[in-house]
Amino acid sequence: MNFKRTLITSALPYANGPVHIGHLAGVYVPADIYARYLRLKGQPVLFVGGSDEHGVPVTIRARKEGITVQQVVDRYHDLIKDSFAKFGISFDVYSRTTSAVHHKFASDFFRTLYDNGKFTEQTTEQFYDEETHEFLTDRNIKGECPHCHSAGAYGDQCEKCGRTLSPDELINPYNAVNGNTLTKRTTSHWYLPLDRYQQWLEQWILEEHKEWRPNVYGQCKSWLDGGLKPRAVTRDLSWGIPVPVEGAEGKVLYVWFDAPIGYISNTKELCDSQPDKYGQWETWWKDPSTRLIHFIGKDNIVFHCIVFPAMLKAEGSYILPDNVPSNEFLNLEGDKISTSRNWAVWLNEYLEDFPGKQDVLRYVLTANAPETKDNDFTWADFQARNNNELVAIYGNFINRALVLTHKYFEGKVPVQGILTDYDQQTIREFTDIKQRIEELLDNFHFRDAQKEAMNLARIGNKYLAETEPWKLAKTDLARTATILNLSLQIAANLSIAFEPFLPFSSEKLRSLLNLEQIGWDALGKTDILTEGHILKPAELLFEKIDDADIQAQLERLKRIKKENQEAAWQPESAKNTATIEDFEKMDIRVGTILDCQKVKKSDKLLQFQIDDGMGGRTILSGIAQSYPDPQELIGKQVLFIANFPPRKMMGIESQGMILSAVNADAKLVLASVSKPVKNGAQVG
Repeated sequence: MNFKRTLITSALPYANGPVHIGHLAGVYVPADIYARYLRLKGQPVLFVGGSDEHGVPVTIRARKEGITVQQVVDRYHDLIKDSFAKFGISFDVYSRTTSAVHHKFASDFFRTLYDNGKFTEQTTEQFYDEETHEFLTDRNIKGECPHCHSAGAYGDQCEKCGRTLSPDELINPYNAVNGNTLTKRTTSHWYLPLDRYQQWLEQWILEEHKEWRPNVYGQCKSWLDGGLKPRAVTRDLSWGIPVPVEGAEGKVLYVWFDAPIGYISNTKELCDSQPDKYGQWETWWKDPSTRLIHFIGKDNIVFHCIVFPAMLKAEGSYILPDNVPSNEFLNLEGDKISTSRNWAVWLNEYLEDFPGKQDVLRYVLTANAPETKDNDFTWADFQARNNNELVAIYGNFINRALVLTHKYFEGKVPVQGILTDYDQQTIREFTDIKQRIEELLDNFHFRDAQKEAMNLARIGNKYLAETEPWKLAKTDLARTATILNLSLQIAANLSIAFEPFLPFSSEKLRSLLNLEQIGWDALGKTDILTEGHILKPAELLFEKIDDADIQAQLERLKRIKKENQEAAWQPESAKNTATIEDFEKMDIRVGTILDCQKVKKSDKLLQFQIDDGMGGRTILSGIAQSYPDPQELIGKQVLFIANFPPRKMMGIESQGMILSAVNADAKLVLASVSKPVKNGAQVG
C-alpha cells in the first residue's frame, strides 16, 4: 500500500528514574534515525513520545523517598525530556500520562469498550496487606524465587535468573515495601478477553506480517501457540486513572492498558494545539493511508503486537501497526544493565562527563545496536570507535579537505577540471549510496545504514590519501582544484548521509560548508557545491577521547560493582522488625547431611538427605553454584526450617528449607553450629 504519512511512536519510559544507554540504543536512537530520514525525504511524519507516569515503579520510588508520587513523576519527566532533547531525539510531541488530556482520553477509551461489551468481569483472589489495607500489585510483592531460590524475587520477575513469575509462584511472599506477611482476598476486575482475538491475531501477524523481525515474529508466535487468555485491565490502586464505572471506587486502569493509549492522547494534544501544522489527530490514527510504526524494546513486544492491537481492534476505528521493529537488550561491560543496581550509563551523567559528544554516543550505540541479539557496550569500544573512526576517518577527511581549500584557493570551492579514470572510479563508488542507505533504512537496518555512511567517509579519505593534492599543488594547481572540488562534494554528501545518525555533527559540517539544510534527493550528486562557493574556516568535527576519561568511567563501574557485592551480604532494611511470636512460628532444627547430589537438569539445585532426628527428610536448596562438589558437604551439621509445607521442585518433594548466608563474594554459605549437636535439636 502507498502510505501518505508515517506515525512513529517510541515506548514510554517510566518516570521513576533517569534514562540510560540501554533505552537510547534499544528504542529512541533508532526511532529518531527513522523520523529524521523520512523528514529529509520530505515525507509527512509525526514522532510521538511521552513519559509513563502511572503504575507501581513510581509509587515505590515515592515511598522510598518519602515524597508524593506527583513529585516523583514531575522530577523524572522533566529530567527524561531534557535528556532526550539534548541528545537530539526529535519528538514532535513529548507529553505525559498524567496530563488532563490523557486522563480524559484513556477514561473515554475504556468506557467505549465497556459500553460495547468488550470486557468481561472476573472475581479472583489476590494478595492483600491487612495492615496497610491494600491489594498489592505483582511488583509490590517479593519472595523466594521457585527456580533459582534467590531471596527478594519480585512477583512479576526474578532479577537474578530472569524468569517471568506470578506472585502465586513465590515462596513465602511478603510486601516488598514494608515486609508484611500477606493474606488473600477476593476482588473483582474487568478483563480484555484476548482469547476472542486469537484467530484474528494469528492471521494478521503470522500470515500478513512475516516481514517483521524474527525476534518479534517469534515471540508473537510463541504467545499465540500457547493460547491467549483474558488479561485484567484494572487494578486496586490509589495512583492512576480511576475506572469510569459506578461502583469501581479504589480501582484504576492497569498501566499496560493506560500507557499505549498515551500515544493517541499525546497526538491529540499536539494536533489540537497546532491544527494548522499537524492537522486532525484522527488523520494520524484512523486514516488507512497512515503508516503506524512502533519502536520498542523486546520486553514490550507482546503489549505492542498482541495486546494493544487487540484493544484497537475492539474499539474498531483505529489503524493497526504496520511494523514493530523491536531491539534486543544492550549490556554494559558484559553485565545486564540494571537500574536497581545502578549498573548503567545514565544520559544526564554522560552529558556532564562528555559535554558536546552526544553524536559520539549515538554513533557507538548505533554501531553496536542490538537489532537481532543482545549486544554489549564497553568503554574501550566507545573510545576506539571515536578515535579510530569518527576522528581518524570522517573528521580527518573533512578537516584536510577544508584546510587545503583555504590554503590553495582562499576558502572557495575550486573549478572542477577534467576528471581522470580514478576520479570517475571514485564517483562510481558513492553515487549509488542513496539507494544503498535507503534500502537499509526502509527495512530498519540502522546499524548497516550507518556503516554505509561511514564507508563514504572512507572513500573520501582514501581518495585524498592516494591523490595527495598537497604535493600536486606545487606543480599542477588545476589538478589540485579538481581533486579538492570532488572531495568537497563528498563532504557535502556526508552532511546528508549522516544527518539521521549524527544530527549535531551534520549541522556543524553544513555550517563549515556554508550550506542550508539539503534534502535527501541530493545524496549521491557531485554538483552540490557550486564553483566559487565560500567555505568557512576549518574546525575539528570530532576530538580524541583520552585514556584518562575512559579510566574514570571504568573506575566508577568498579566502585559500583564492589558496592553491589557488599550490599548483597548486608541485611535488608526493608522488612519490619520481627516479634517473638514471628520467630516462634519457625521450627528451626539441627540436622546432619547424609548425602548430597546435584539435581538432574538443574544448574542450581542440590538434593540433601538430612538426618533430622525424626526419621530423616529430603530438602532441595538452590546453592549448587556455591558448592560445585556437593560430596564435601556430607557429614556436616546444618540448620533447617522443619515446618515449611512440602513443595515439589523438578519433580522432587522438598520437606523444609536449609538456612544459608550470602558471603561478600555473593556465594552462599550453609549455616551451621559451632559444636556438634544432637540431630533434631531445636534452635531458639
